[in-house]
Amino acid sequence: MRFIKFNDQQVDSFLFMELSDLAKGLTKDAEIEVDYSVLSYLDPIERKIFMSHFWDHREKNETSDALKSDIYLRSLGNFFYTDYREIDVFLKKIQEYKLKGLAKQLCMLFEDIRLEDLCKEQRPGTKKAFGVRRQLYRKHFKSQLVIHQERSLLTDALFNYLYLKITADSLTEDLPVLHENLERALPFIETKLFSIYDATSTKDIINIVLDLLEVLEEILEKDMLNTYFYLPELSYGEFMGDSLFDEMKRKSKLKNSDELKDAKTGEEDVHEDKLPTYHRETSKPTQSFLQFDLEQGTNTSLIGEGTVREGEDTDQALAIVQGTSKKAEKNDYSKLEALENKSEERSASGENVYGKENKYAIPIFKEAETPKAFDVEEYKMMKKQILLYQNKLKLMIQKTLEHKRTMPRSDLHIGRLNKKLLRLLTDNNPKLFYKKQEKSKEMDAVFSLLVDCSASMFDKMEQTKLGITLFHETLKSVRVPHQIVGFWEDTNDVTKTRQPNYFHTVVSFKSSLQTSSGPEIMQLSPEEDNRDGYAIRHMTKQLMNRTEKQKFLLVFSDGEPAATGYERNGIIDTHEAVLEARKMGIEVINVFLSTSEIEEATKNTIQNIYGKYSVFVDKIEELPEQLFPLLKRLLLKTI
Repeated sequence: MRFIKFNDQQVDSFLFMELSDLAKGLTKDAEIEVDYSVLSYLDPIERKIFMSHFWDHREKNETSDALKSDIYLRSLGNFFYTDYREIDVFLKKIQEYKLKGLAKQLCMLFEDIRLEDLCKEQRPGTKKAFGVRRQLYRKHFKSQLVIHQERSLLTDALFNYLYLKITADSLTEDLPVLHENLERALPFIETKLFSIYDATSTKDIINIVLDLLEVLEEILEKDMLNTYFYLPELSYGEFMGDSLFDEMKRKSKLKNSDELKDAKTGEEDVHEDKLPTYHRETSKPTQSFLQFDLEQGTNTSLIGEGTVREGEDTDQALAIVQGTSKKAEKNDYSKLEALENKSEERSASGENVYGKENKYAIPIFKEAETPKAFDVEEYKMMKKQILLYQNKLKLMIQKTLEHKRTMPRSDLHIGRLNKKLLRLLTDNNPKLFYKKQEKSKEMDAVFSLLVDCSASMFDKMEQTKLGITLFHETLKSVRVPHQIVGFWEDTNDVTKTRQPNYFHTVVSFKSSLQTSSGPEIMQLSPEEDNRDGYAIRHMTKQLMNRTEKQKFLLVFSDGEPAATGYERNGIIDTHEAVLEARKMGIEVINVFLSTSEIEEATKNTIQNIYGKYSVFVDKIEELPEQLFPLLKRLLLKTI
């Protein structure tokens, strides 16, 4: 497995998950994504928020607050209050400007300041994060201003100066003197600058920037060299175009795309007033009593080209009949409907079932082969090594079951009334009840062992097989059904739209209790990458098909998830898969394998994914000894 690193720095996975959840909560959009970039911005087309690497290599609390400020600005600010249609017009307008870079950065800076005030007004709890953000930026821009003046980078120096001026706590703050040409224009620049706090929209901000550019284009010769705030040039116009139509943007297609071509045309009284209606295509219900199931209707050409037909008294009734009617006698559109919706239904039924990060993952299930002679011999040797632990566990389970069967069933607080009622007078807390003897409870449990078969397991696989043998033989001896599955992603066959993931079932539920089962475990071997969240969801689905009361999923791994396009979001996806399984009543436990002392950062990452249900084995050769108490605890829980 590989650790996720950006700029040679390992990412705090827990903080990343926290920020991702924060963005989804603030935007109320479960599909919004969070990622890292050189600079922070919102991509409204891809629905993605980028946090800046500018906050790296700082104190932990400062980094956390600064990254949160990025999330606040993009989730509370840009997502709701930035008009990207105006941004699109602005970007087209400045294409011929000499100071195009300065224009974009001023627009982004001024918009951020406007949105910052909105965020603090709506969410006072964001003030601390924005305070840290401003403090770090001011410290950086002060040093940059001196450097740019020394190097005669006037445009960059002016930008630094403007940030310091607009964020100053006092109007009399002492700032370095700029170039002579800039000093003469400063009164006008500062007047426009402070009008930002009166801006109420993105359009107001853009007007301020354009007014400034008219003056600065004559004074400055070169555009900005550095980029501090990033405004991406995207196709905002095309993206925002459909939203111009009031309540006419559909989220899904009509089930029928057929048209009533031979409708009568003629004169008809047309009214401009809107008549609100409600049907399954509208997002919000209205006060209107008119409710149509328009998904089942027929497209007509009543409004649009040429003349329109004369209205009829029965039009309203026809609309209702069309909306709720059964199969038409004249025209059969069933085949057309089936063809159009076949792919949509398929995608809707399977969309994100295994996580949105795994939409191109394809499961390939591989059955165990017949064990070869040397596999059988090797397995016999492993059985001898774990025999002591197996016998201890088996004896412990048998004694516990026997104790439960023969434990006292009299002198209880509830049950059947005993004949010895004198204790009602003599004892302070009399136990006057008893219960009939009953058989001990059976172990109503099932286990699934998921084994990471990534390439990094090459130096741990043999000892891992030993630990898995202990599980298999012990569970088999106490008659608890289980399965053992190795998983990996085949890197060599991966494409942009196809990611084959193998599930090698060496011991199935059906064969787990058979006397001869076990040597198949020797077929597990290190392969390629690992997509943990995807594998956990598949095992969850299989466990949910079982009837046992208690279900356990043990994941044997040696690091973080790592697969094609999975490095950045693999931790979050795996964490979500674990949470989903636990919500369904499955206990998910991770057994982390290592050949050396495990770093604290690695422990934190694994615990962020699995919580407190993690067992860390820093000496792989001691795996059976460390698995013994875990297996003991789990088996006792099932009794």
